[in-house]
Amino acid sequence: MRIWSYLVVSLVVFGGVNTVSSPAKAEEVCKVTDPTGTPLNVRDVPNGRIINQLKNGKEVYILEIAHDNKERPWAKISGYHNGKYRVWGWVFREFISCYNR
Repeated sequence: MRIWSYLVVSLVVFGGVNTVSSPAKAEEVCKVTDPTGTPLNVRDVPNGRIINQLKNGKEVYILEIAHDNKERPWAKISGYHNGKYRVWGWVFREFISCYNR
């Protein structure tokens, strides 16, 4: 019984596990990187009607990935414009580059 009490006290005092701090999860940053240097077309659906354009270097967030009927990848993106968050639409995934900050 004495050993059991010691074990319970040890678990309560020391948490029962090694406390090793892990680094914070890196934030993924994505940017428009159209190799042609022209603004990237933003569409209402994958490979759909053009509804907007974004300049190279614009920081965006990928919300969803989908494929069109030719199995090409498209990304639904969002971001900030004039300090306001908005969902932009769909862009060809190959023109968005992401990295950890």
